[in-house]
Amino acid sequence: MIARLATPVEPTRLYRAFLASLKDRGFQGEITPDYGNRTVLATDNSIYQRLPQAALFPLSIEDVQLIAALAAEPEYREIVITPRGGGTGTNGQSLTHGLVVDLSRNMNRILEINVDQRWVRVQAGVVKDQLNAALKPHGLFFAPELSTSNRATIGGMINTDASGQGSCTYGKTRDHVLALDTVLLGGHRLSTGPLAAEELDRMVANPGRLGKVHKAILAVHEEHAELIEASFPKLNRCLTGYDLAHIRDADGRVNLTNILCGSEGSLGFVVEAKLNVLPIPKHSALVNVSYASFMEALRDAQALMALAPLSIETVDSKVLGLAMQDIVWHEVAEYFPADPVTPTLGINLVEFSGDDLAALEARVGSFIEHLQQDTSVRRIGHTLASGASSVARVYMMRKRAVGLLGNVEGEVRPQPFVEDTAVPPESLADFIAEFRALLDSFNLQYGMFGHVDAGVLHVRPALDMKDPAQAALVRPLTDAVAQLTHKYGGLLWGEHGKGVRSEYAPRFFGTLYPALQAIKAAFDPFNQLNPGKIATPLGSANELLKIDEVTTRGELDRQIDERVWQSYSSAVHCNGNGACYNYDPLDAMCPSWKATRERTQSPKGRASLVREWLRLQGQEGVDVLQAAGRIRTSSLSTGLLGKVRHTLNKRRGEQDFSHEVFDAMSGCLACKSCAGQCPVKINVPEFRSRFLELYYSRYLRPLKDYLIGSLEFTIPYLSKAPSVYNTLMQSGVTKALLKNHAGMVDSPLISRTDLRPTLERWGIETASPETLAAIPEQERERSVILVQDAFTRYFETEVFIDLIETLSRLGFKVLIAPFLPNGKPLQVLGFLGAFEKAARKNAAMLNGLSSHGVKLVGLDPAMTLVYRQEYKKLLGHEAPEVLLPQEWLIEALDKAPIAPRGGALLPGHDYYLLSHCTEKTNAPAAVTLWTEVFKRLGLNLKMISTGCCGMSGTYGHETANRETSEKIFDLSWKVAIETYGPPDRLLANGYSCRSQASRLSAVDLTHPVQALLKHLTTA
Repeated sequence: MIARLATPVEPTRLYRAFLASLKDRGFQGEITPDYGNRTVLATDNSIYQRLPQAALFPLSIEDVQLIAALAAEPEYREIVITPRGGGTGTNGQSLTHGLVVDLSRNMNRILEINVDQRWVRVQAGVVKDQLNAALKPHGLFFAPELSTSNRATIGGMINTDASGQGSCTYGKTRDHVLALDTVLLGGHRLSTGPLAAEELDRMVANPGRLGKVHKAILAVHEEHAELIEASFPKLNRCLTGYDLAHIRDADGRVNLTNILCGSEGSLGFVVEAKLNVLPIPKHSALVNVSYASFMEALRDAQALMALAPLSIETVDSKVLGLAMQDIVWHEVAEYFPADPVTPTLGINLVEFSGDDLAALEARVGSFIEHLQQDTSVRRIGHTLASGASSVARVYMMRKRAVGLLGNVEGEVRPQPFVEDTAVPPESLADFIAEFRALLDSFNLQYGMFGHVDAGVLHVRPALDMKDPAQAALVRPLTDAVAQLTHKYGGLLWGEHGKGVRSEYAPRFFGTLYPALQAIKAAFDPFNQLNPGKIATPLGSANELLKIDEVTTRGELDRQIDERVWQSYSSAVHCNGNGACYNYDPLDAMCPSWKATRERTQSPKGRASLVREWLRLQGQEGVDVLQAAGRIRTSSLSTGLLGKVRHTLNKRRGEQDFSHEVFDAMSGCLACKSCAGQCPVKINVPEFRSRFLELYYSRYLRPLKDYLIGSLEFTIPYLSKAPSVYNTLMQSGVTKALLKNHAGMVDSPLISRTDLRPTLERWGIETASPETLAAIPEQERERSVILVQDAFTRYFETEVFIDLIETLSRLGFKVLIAPFLPNGKPLQVLGFLGAFEKAARKNAAMLNGLSSHGVKLVGLDPAMTLVYRQEYKKLLGHEAPEVLLPQEWLIEALDKAPIAPRGGALLPGHDYYLLSHCTEKTNAPAAVTLWTEVFKRLGLNLKMISTGCCGMSGTYGHETANRETSEKIFDLSWKVAIETYGPPDRLLANGYSCRSQASRLSAVDLTHPVQALLKHLTTA
């Protein structure tokens, strides 16, 4: 049995008083001092972990002003506050031991778009891709490109002065910020932009905080202008923290916006921004050049820059190899063909763009001609991606590099701590040669990718941070790399900000560092805003953070038993890259996060909670692996009285961190999009089911779990009297009982359609060793065994019948496997002992049938993919191979010509497929096969981009989830149904999806096989 875990660390008395006072003064946002939210916000994409005292989620600028004003009062000068956006920083920029102020949950509106003057005004929590999606219809975009653009907030970009691919052409974030609205300590609002002389005089004359900051910055410029000009390296990525080199703009006007860009929340809270936006180039092309050596790719990039491309991105063989194992590869494989003789060890992605297609094609042609004629570098070959869509597909692979580097086997994994060095581009190859020699001297593996046109390369040395000896290498490696960048006239931090690495600021700034301190003192005299980053106030006794004095995730992770760590690898290997925070409503990744905007309701959040839960269970002396073993071999009634007692205590408000973890897990739809889309393959449904198994060893399960878990076992019997069952389920009494006592808002009804006439008409038999042995060898390729699942067999019998009809009319011999429970509901709910028993029995039966050379096919993707995922993990090579319908059809149609039996195919109009999220993210190549199947049969099918439908098995039927389920449906499915009608042209291959569409949009979507059947007419 697991242990009760009271909140390990309470907020201090001072912080509790601050939070109470904040609420009393009318703070409208959320205040979350619970351990769960604090744990989730304790990490980013860095190696560090800092537990905050609480998290604040302001609703408005007024809320932010309340926080800043209260913190400035004398009794609260020890309060520390740090703004946070997407939380994907690689250097701990937004990590704090004080209060996190998360501006992304509520302050995320696009306030104004001025198309004529080409500017926008946005709140700080707006995501970059969200903004560009809104700008695209106007032919505009916000230029600075990031690999994390689908979750990085504008406020975060401003605070780190972010940039990425194309920065040599488009510059950094600062180059596109026209004005900022910032809340200063004390609650003052500062609006910044270029100031004319009279406006500057008025600001300097202000007797309060606004006057102090303007005076301080003017003094720094007047005293140090010549030194600043002489000291700052002339780099595209000259990231200074407070941009002293641009206190005055080209016209000589003072502009504090440039000081705030890159300040990492250490000067104030950026709440709104006015941004310059640009026309989207009408045409683009990407030349993908392959090399036999990564160093040759680097050296060649410098020569290729002379041909004036938009950008050049470089990826090494490590990243390329990881991409080949990722969901993204099926989209880009054609652009990176394998050379049978020479392996590719480096690639350059060279982009060209423009509005004149002929001119662009001429430039690309000249570039390719150069590649073909130049022999100064050995190139393996090149491919061309033309058009915005094709270019975006290749860049998606490059964008995933940050996350992909975490998806390696074992515990030694690439770590971000020296990953964004910047040197003059002409020195990059030599710099990297020395960098690699340094890593080689420590016998370390590493991955590299980056922006060679800007002299920035991301290098991640591989370490096991749980090993104290390896963790200790962070200091000597960082010191050596800092010295190396200094040698080549560069910076340790070229793109991702300083954060914990701020201790190197005095070394790089030298005599200019006191100027940074003076600016910090004017904005934040008591060092309350993100202290320890960039600079400390002049005269302050507080020091900058040290890279080896801040707690790392590895220090806490090493407290988890190694056996437990390895067993729960699908949770504990989360590296915080934040891909699960994808804002895009048309992307399937983590629907619960999209609907709630709660970090605990995301794969990253759930993984963080489970890591901490495992650590704390170990501290309590609980071996969770042994506990799970005991559960699976014990009877249901073991410890029943104890469970009753603990459950009653829970209802009385018992404090137990396990409850917070449980709440996070309960919100998961178990759609497995994370397992498919996370670059590190964090599989929440897998560790969720294990957690639930352990949690319910201490607390009573709700009735609904037993109803859902037993469904596959009871439905064959209930289906014998569908009218009785349906009448009972539709009665008001039953509905009230389900809602009030079983937590179910409704339940699907059993189909009244009888399967037997179809079986008799086509002479279809139940698959058995005897019936299979009787099929002649030459006919087995055109034979198929349909594996029944409870949902399409009993709740949607019509769809199952139509599959039989379609395959039979196409001339295939159909057999049906005897129905046995698949076990998915048991697995989802954490009945893992019962799931294993059901899986072994079902697998033995299916393997016995498939041994006769006839393929198995399952209709519903969610149920069918269990065989290649959960069954595979449990049974290994003994897991049966069950194909999806389109996988089998493509294979069967390849082997034999189409010979429709009893009819011919009639042509039709376009169909649109709203695909199942589990299939789309875990078997992406299979989804696209539907298009090919339709094409083979003379029909046209188009894939529609949608996220999750919000049903996911029984999730949408549960009372606690109904509101969130509807929000998820509205995000993309509702829009798609309204956009791509009429309904008879809309197809959905998931049972849950069709059920949800019927419930919430009153639309009956059909399965792809039903569309095929519609076009098969009897002669």
